[in-house]
Formats: sequence, C-alpha cells, structure tokens
Amino acid sequence: MNTKWGLIEKFLINFIYEEITKTGLKKGICGLSGGIDSAVVAVLAKKALGDNFKAFLLPSQYSSKSSVDDAIKLCEKFDIEYEIISIAPLLEAYPLNDKVRFGNFSARMRMAILFDKSAELNALVIGTSNKSELMLGYGTLYGDLASALNPIGDLYKSEIFEFAKYLGVNEEIINKPPSADLWEGQSDEKELGYSYSEIDPVLEDFVDNRATKNELLEKYDKNLVEFVLKKVYQNQFKRKLPIIAKLKSRTVGHDFLYERDIKL
Repeated sequence: MNTKWGLIEKFLINFIYEEITKTGLKKGICGLSGGIDSAVVAVLAKKALGDNFKAFLLPSQYSSKSSVDDAIKLCEKFDIEYEIISIAPLLEAYPLNDKVRFGNFSARMRMAILFDKSAELNALVIGTSNKSELMLGYGTLYGDLASALNPIGDLYKSEIFEFAKYLGVNEEIINKPPSADLWEGQSDEKELGYSYSEIDPVLEDFVDNRATKNELLEKYDKNLVEFVLKKVYQNQFKRKLPIIAKLKSRTVGHDFLYERDIKL
C-alpha cells in the first residue's frame, strides 16, 4: 500500500511542478478549508513548490472554529505559508435566505478571492475537488470546481482518506465527517443521502471498469445505482467547458484541441 501511495505522491508532486512551470510561472495557491481534500493538495503543493506555494484560509461567519484551527495546524506542521481572509463582509453585503444559493455564493466568493490573489502573486490556482465530487457534480460551477490544475481529480474520496494518512495529514482532519463547511452543521454525506464508502464502489465500477447499468444492479442496491447514474449524467455540464455553437471550420472545444503546452 505504501508503495502505491509513494508512487502516486511522486507523480502528483511532479504534475504540480510541471503544469505550473510550463506556463512560465513558478507559484501556486489553493484554498485551505480544514477539510481532507484541500489538506492533501496543500501538502503535495508544498512538496512540489516549496516556498512558492501559499494557502488561503477563507472562513465565513458560519465556518466552524475547528476548521480554521485544523487548517492552521496543518500549515504549521508542514511549514506552509498561509493567509486568513474572511468572506463574511461579502456574504453580509448580499444576504441570501436559501441555503443552496448561499452555499454556491460562498464558494464563488472564495474562488473570486483566490483568482484575484493568483493575479497578485503571479500564481496558478490549484484545485481540490476529488473524483467522487466531480463525477457526482457535487460542487459549485465557477466556485470550488474552478481551478487551473487539479492533482486529486482522479482519486475517489475513499482513496483521499488513505492518501492523507500516508502523507501524514493531521488526525483531526482525517477523522472529521466530510463537509464543505458552508453553513452550521452542513454534511456532505447527509446532503447526498449516501456515504462515500457506498457511492465510490459504484462510481469506480461504472466509470473505471465500464460496468453497464444491469451489471451494477446485480451488485448494488437499486436506489443507490439510480442515484449515482442520475447524478453522473445530470451534472455532465459541470465537467465541460461552456458549449459553443459551432459556426466556423475550427471551434474551441469541438475541433480546435491543441494542448496549451504545445511547443512552437
């Protein structure tokens, strides 16, 4: 197991360093929530970029104190530079009573700050969404789903827990229930209705092993399979660039598909 995670760690450290430096930049930043996904990304980014990496803690008035404390402890343990910027004034300036809209707005305000800081620091924003979230569409478009590169987007949430233990992430972060900390008591698994330990095997069989719906129904609960497949198909739009109406012979996203790092 350690050999597996050692190889993945080495690959992702190299991925972060290469994807940033090939753009001509040297620095990377990410939002650090006190949750396990951003903790794993921050540890990897620190190892890849050293002092050229900085984490931003972006609590709201509804964030739990433990989230900020846990994030600070992680930064102290791994010698990560960090800055705390409260988004409370932004949320107070645009009050919302709907929890879903409030959560989306909070996520977008955090990402707006991160991209502004990326411009200030000449850095790229490193994403923190795992594969479970990306496949289910459990994230905010132009909020936490936005980034310039994402080192953990091909690791399921269940794998993130294993990886975090290997990397030495603080036990407080590993042991807490998954939450985006968007409002008091918010829980990812309560919102989804299933635990990641239930969801991830279905996703892995469907996505990576190419199992058909009938094959999934032979192994898993019908309601769980229906839930996962509906989420995957329903939220495909969150995994794509905005669809552009094709009018010319070569159109972005259709047939103009050069890699950004092509050598001229």
